[in-house]
Amino acid sequence: MSVDLTVATDAGLVRGVLAKGLPTWRGIPYAAPPVGELRLRAPQPVAPWPGLHDACDWGNGSVQDPRALFIRPGKKQLPSEDCLTLNIQAPPVPGEKRPVMVFIHGGAYLLGSSSMGLYDGRRLVRRGDIVYVSINYRLGALGYLDFTSFSTAERPFDSNLGLRDQVAALEWVQRNIAAFGGDPDNVTIFGESAGGSAVVALMATPAAKGLFARSIAESPAVDLVSSPAQADTFARDFVTLLGTDPTDTAAAVTALTTATPAELWQASRRVTGKTMSTQPGLSPFAPTVDGDFLPVHPVDAFTTGSVHQVPLIIGSNKREGTLFPKLLDALPSDARRIELYFQATDPEAMERILAHYPGYPARNAAIDFGGDSILWAPTVELAQAYCSIAPTYMYRFDYSPRAMKWLGLEATHAFELLAVFGYGAGAVGRALTLPGGKRSMRAVTDTVQREWLSFARTGKPTAAWPAYDTAFRTTLIIDDPSYLAHDPLRPRRLAWAGYSAYRNLPAH
Repeated sequence: MSVDLTVATDAGLVRGVLAKGLPTWRGIPYAAPPVGELRLRAPQPVAPWPGLHDACDWGNGSVQDPRALFIRPGKKQLPSEDCLTLNIQAPPVPGEKRPVMVFIHGGAYLLGSSSMGLYDGRRLVRRGDIVYVSINYRLGALGYLDFTSFSTAERPFDSNLGLRDQVAALEWVQRNIAAFGGDPDNVTIFGESAGGSAVVALMATPAAKGLFARSIAESPAVDLVSSPAQADTFARDFVTLLGTDPTDTAAAVTALTTATPAELWQASRRVTGKTMSTQPGLSPFAPTVDGDFLPVHPVDAFTTGSVHQVPLIIGSNKREGTLFPKLLDALPSDARRIELYFQATDPEAMERILAHYPGYPARNAAIDFGGDSILWAPTVELAQAYCSIAPTYMYRFDYSPRAMKWLGLEATHAFELLAVFGYGAGAVGRALTLPGGKRSMRAVTDTVQREWLSFARTGKPTAAWPAYDTAFRTTLIIDDPSYLAHDPLRPRRLAWAGYSAYRNLPAH
């Protein structure tokens, strides 16, 4: 069978490659390279190219720690400011009007790339007969710090650049995806961790209206949004770490426009460390409530209904926090940081909430608190606000094979991605199930993919998963076997009620 891998886009012809039997296009520019005068500016249209654009290789990852940019073992990328590209995988048999799933990678808005092997969408494409899109966007200081207070007439800066990049990518999908066999009227955005947070933020972004028909937010840190006061503090701290007086606007502009990517990354690391040492659980890298592109905090928008009212799947994993002490210890997950966390937010809530973590301050109890504080409790708050506005489906991913239990991780942060992308069938999944669990991994993967793909095609999961409401709070517990639970962890949920962490608090 011959497959035509040359496709016309609005900027010119692109030629892809047949990868593992699927038509694949990699590294397609969806906006102009944000370099030079376009550094720290909103994404601009890509210039049309003459002839044929080779879309066989991955585009660059955003500026970050180079060690985080691996495609697969033994193959890495270099970080670059020129990173605004996307990738497409389509079914092998040509067709039209297929559902489109657009994935937004995680990494705390600081790390990651769509080229990671874990994010290969081929199993979703084959099983669901969908078109899969993954995107890169600006990270760290270049995408998620707000330097608009340093803008001048000669050198303006824009806010919410990573979020604007995601909107630009979705606009590209609307204009071009039909040429790849996708239906622009049936686009599902989905993401995990910071990618899930991006999904939530996009639902509250006016410019994203009409760009997607449904949303899936996996383990989103829904409070990972900066207030104007917080954003201003982070920007000034960052400029100071570049060796410049933040009260000198001209010098700040020079520093921000001339710093090398390596210097920007080093300052990003240092401002992260400073923030997390004084305000555990708060990150300087996040969308900013700027009153314009992101008018209000997404949680407030969900509460008032001023969001894009599309069906939503949202949920978290049973033991989100166990991964972080081993990789990026960013959560309030030990007694010292937990006490500091409450002191900085709401000291009166400390005793009430910690009473629901038996054994605290023991390590496991503190770790579970850390995961709940950032990734579970705010997600429940969001779902209970949104379920009266649009169809909402709540899940909790509980599954972990024996090896994950031995490692002390269990159903930790991001582990559900192995099921979403069918990665359990690959080398990593085989290694994790070597001590047992191959059959159960297949069963859980089947459940997750069946529900995600049904949702992408119809706007509903299968009939076995009812919508969430505040009367029953029915939640799909994904395990082997999966089952439905009504208001799981109800006493703990009630203890967290009314607690808003750093939301709308000024930065220190």
